[in-house]
Amino acid sequence: MRTILAVLCASSLFAADAPSSLGKIFDQDLSNIEREVVPLAEAMPADKYDFAPTGGEFKGVRTFGDQVKHVATVIYAVSATILGEKNPVDMGTNENGPASVKGKEASVKYLKDAFAYAHKAIGSLTEKNLMEMVKSPFGSNQVPRAKMATIATWHSFDHYGQMVVYARMNGIVPPASR
Repeated sequence: MRTILAVLCASSLFAADAPSSLGKIFDQDLSNIEREVVPLAEAMPADKYDFAPTGGEFKGVRTFGDQVKHVATVIYAVSATILGEKNPVDMGTNENGPASVKGKEASVKYLKDAFAYAHKAIGSLTEKNLMEMVKSPFGSNQVPRAKMATIATWHSFDHYGQMVVYARMNGIVPPASR
């Protein structure tokens, strides 16, 4: 009987703490990529934001600045979906964001603002709404809200890898590697 009572008490404690615990799990992952991407975006010199590799199989790839804006734009899209809001930014061509965002300073601000919006969205996750179906901003299919929360992280890490290559090609050691 004591064992059953202990399990029930522990379960109710977890359930009472579930919304903040769930948000913390997703927010820790988001903070991890933020600590990688933002310093890298800041480390790349402004005159290299238009850099894109040309040798090998790089035809048509995004520039470094477009990578930064693309990451931010996707973060905005999934965050708006999590919140059930209209996306506050123009997705632009190829999800590269608003054409008005140009240069390093504007791109870094856009990226930081996207992460701030994402932290707000992640903070809204609860045990109750995590598995609710929402319309994906990348097609007409319905997906669990939790899937949108994971995209902000894994998608950003994908592009972070590309940005690291661009930085190293320009003699910049990524801050995370210093």
